[in-house]
Amino acid sequence: MATLEELSETGYAALTMERVAARARTGKAALYRRWSNRAELVVDACALAGFSQIEMPNTGALREDVIALMRQLAAKMASPLGGILRGLLAEMTRDPEFATLIRKRLHTAGPASLRNILERAVERGEIEPWILDSRRATVATDLLRNEFLIFGTPVTDDAITDIVDNVYLPLVRRPAPR
Repeated sequence: MATLEELSETGYAALTMERVAARARTGKAALYRRWSNRAELVVDACALAGFSQIEMPNTGALREDVIALMRQLAAKMASPLGGILRGLLAEMTRDPEFATLIRKRLHTAGPASLRNILERAVERGEIEPWILDSRRATVATDLLRNEFLIFGTPVTDDAITDIVDNVYLPLVRRPAPR
């Protein structure tokens, strides 16, 4: 909790192990015994806070599953964690090691959930199997993240359904290019 509080007040760039230790009323050495650096501390704190926890929608239809997933992600973005997430995404552009750690340990929730949804859509015959390994697969969550970063929160339900109905579904249902 101390790490998230520090992140929300100072941002990642100003976060130090000393400040987190002081806020947690412990010693810096205690933190370093568990985490080798602040990036690992932050990623673990975000994971514990539920950044990556998503309930897997399973309505039996691609459109409804994608909309349900996008609504969950938008709700996380609108929560207090959203401000922290925005700061972490910005920091990823300045710190390549931190970016790698975020992609590896936190960024998997939306894309992994979306892949699961797409796999079920393939089984139902709604989309072709090649979509799973194409750039098209993650366009919905990419556009949601863009909406969040550019326009802030809340990401409206109209924006979500527009992304899904007018961009994503036509894209993943379209035949492979020749």
